[in-house]
Amino acid sequence: MEKTYANYLKIPELLSLQQPCSEGPEHDETLFIVIHQVYELWFKQQLHETEHLANALLEGDIEVAMTTLKRMLTILKTMVAQVDILETMTPVSFLSFRAFLDNASGFQSAQFREFEFLLGYKRNKPVENYPEGSPEREALEARLAQPSIWHCLLSLLSTNGVSVPADILNRPLHEATTTSEDLQKELIRIYHSNPLLRDLCERFVDLDEGIQEWRYRHVKMVERTIGTKMGTGGSAGTAYLRNTLFQPLFPDLWEIRSEL
Repeated sequence: MEKTYANYLKIPELLSLQQPCSEGPEHDETLFIVIHQVYELWFKQQLHETEHLANALLEGDIEVAMTTLKRMLTILKTMVAQVDILETMTPVSFLSFRAFLDNASGFQSAQFREFEFLLGYKRNKPVENYPEGSPEREALEARLAQPSIWHCLLSLLSTNGVSVPADILNRPLHEATTTSEDLQKELIRIYHSNPLLRDLCERFVDLDEGIQEWRYRHVKMVERTIGTKMGTGGSAGTAYLRNTLFQPLFPDLWEIRSEL
């Protein structure tokens, strides 16, 4: 078969995946489906880029790490901008089809949980939300066992003359990122003496800030749409989402700000 734009990108299959459940269907349900499917595609790409970033860091390739971070940050800006499109949908429009979502909820996005795990925000609770043996649970369990990009960054720093505490480098991979005063002293030193490593660390700060910005816009969009109602799927809605705000992924890089 001749390769065409349509069959290479699977356009007919792609356009068949938007299937509203409401009667009519309600006009805005198509927008709701498209936006969230696009988010899942971006999550897939972010996972792809994050794995690439981790490999570059472990191989000591700072140039590739920097260009990969730049791409991830650009994708994040696009993800944030998509919230503007969702906010063209009024609360009344959303409520016209919300009941048809049943237990479906963005809270169930396994890909986003995978992304969080690779960023270092690791915990068992999200894994328990999926049945044992399910593809989602197996994927999350695999991500828990992988080094986070923060761990990969520390490995790169340790091979470039930075005295990373051994207890941090040897911490079990399934544990979440925590702060270290000893590491912060070393980070302060390289911020004053090694511009290349400092710039790499600053790109991690950019990434952290970008994730926090996306979370904030997501929270305000949900609050604007459903107020304080319980979320679909039984989640706590905005109450749960607010708890995720302003929790840095790479806390040591924020802690050193007042000491520089």
